[in-house]
Amino acid sequence: MQSFISRHARCRVRYHDLPGGGVPLLFIHGLGCASSYEYPRVFADPAFGNRRSVLIDLPGCGFSEKPEDYTYSTTDQALVIAELVEHLGLHRFYLYGHSMGGSIAIEVAALMTAKIAGLIVSEPNFQAGGGMFSRGIAGQDESAFVNLGYDALIAAEQSPWSGSLLSNAPYALWRGASSLVKGVEPSWFETFTAIQLPKSLIFGEKTLPDADFTAVQATGINTIIIPNAGHSMSWENPAGLARALANFCGNH
Repeated sequence: MQSFISRHARCRVRYHDLPGGGVPLLFIHGLGCASSYEYPRVFADPAFGNRRSVLIDLPGCGFSEKPEDYTYSTTDQALVIAELVEHLGLHRFYLYGHSMGGSIAIEVAALMTAKIAGLIVSEPNFQAGGGMFSRGIAGQDESAFVNLGYDALIAAEQSPWSGSLLSNAPYALWRGASSLVKGVEPSWFETFTAIQLPKSLIFGEKTLPDADFTAVQATGINTIIIPNAGHSMSWENPAGLARALANFCGNH
């Protein structure tokens, strides 16, 4: 695992730079997750092929440092991603983000459109208001969540997400969730649909039907359905996600 110092977050950020050929793919994880936890299995799947991949643990998550005086908003996390791109000297790359990471990826794409070969997001937050988990977290006072809610969330969670949650600072989790509830202007949906890039939206079969998926389809943007998976597709069907990402990069 490698690292760099983020001037924006004022902490050390860690990432995997996994070897391979072609234009690299940068992975951004979702709320309460870490790319080091979530995506090695996807990268290693035979369906993914041999493409260089960068797996970042955002500040506050996984192996990265967790400063207490940082906002953890999607906009600030997008600026950290931009720092990583500059640190690695990437002049061209594909960008993938899941859930909150999809929202961050959309903001990164708006910041550095000229460098991005293609943008692919899976079940991102498109509008303010958050999802079920982010609303539940942000609906608590920050101190109450840090002192009680975080432990209760981990104790109640039975999916593989519970292991990833343990690697997240509770205040980072709360501030990230609050950022999703607050939203941005223009909305992530507006930016995603307007930005002039090759792009696709992924949804898990078990998540559908979904109003955001239908709205994106109506614009004519390419959509992909991962079979036998819901929102947590990286561990519910890693081979299906690997295939979708490889096909997207190969076609653009």
